[in-house]
Amino acid sequence: MKELFVAGGSGFMGVLTLLFLGLVVWNVYHFVHYLKSSNKSGSWLYDRFKIGKDIGLFALVAGVMGQMVGLFQAFDIIQGVETIKPSILAGGLKVSMIPTLYGVIIFLVSLLLWFASSLITNKEMGS
Repeated sequence: MKELFVAGGSGFMGVLTLLFLGLVVWNVYHFVHYLKSSNKSGSWLYDRFKIGKDIGLFALVAGVMGQMVGLFQAFDIIQGVETIKPSILAGGLKVSMIPTLYGVIIFLVSLLLWFASSLITNKEMGS
């Protein structure tokens, strides 16, 4: 796992990890607040988890940006070399997809949490 983190580019992978931790902390904090509250408003919880979904979307975009930066750097290097083996090119393309995959996973987690909050909201409103 550590190898994937470093291979994906420590800068972007670090930002994505911080976004993931922020997403989890944000949702857990607001869910606990919702459970402890005497005035349980499902729409309030839904709005807070919607912000969590937006954090996940930002992580997705940051992951794609990490891939684009990695591809740009790789193509810049390839341009300076006269010949390149297809296996090296395929390996570079595979590595460039690591931040995007991580961003997609974070976005999926945020969608699942948002979906759970929408189920709670709908249950409260009797729909």
